[in-house]
Amino acid sequence: MLYQVETAGEDSQLALARYCESFPYQQDILDYTRLLLSGVRQDQAAIDKHIEKASEHWKLGRTTYIDRSILRLAVFEMLFSQDVPPKVAIDEALEMAKKYGNEESKDFINGVLDKILKEFYKKTETKKS
Repeated sequence: MLYQVETAGEDSQLALARYCESFPYQQDILDYTRLLLSGVRQDQAAIDKHIEKASEHWKLGRTTYIDRSILRLAVFEMLFSQDVPPKVAIDEALEMAKKYGNEESKDFINGVLDKILKEFYKKTETKKS
């Protein structure tokens, strides 16, 4: 749905409603999807900063829509959600990259997310000291 929002300029809640009209869903999955969509939209500026900082010499606008959507979702889960352990978010992102991305997506996404994870934990450890 993030891809649809990005490419068609459609509102995320409208994209979710259209999905629900076409496919069967479970309420808990719908609720979590709604949380992800609104969270990514709400924190997109901060999420994009993390991605751009971690993808040296590569502007976010140069990434494919698929890679960008996967990165945004994973960074939201890693840094802004308490529900998913960061390494699980990375593993899920890599599975999506393999399924929906191109040949280079998995390696690119893994590198960016690994760098964000290391930077995040470095800051967390520094704050604890």
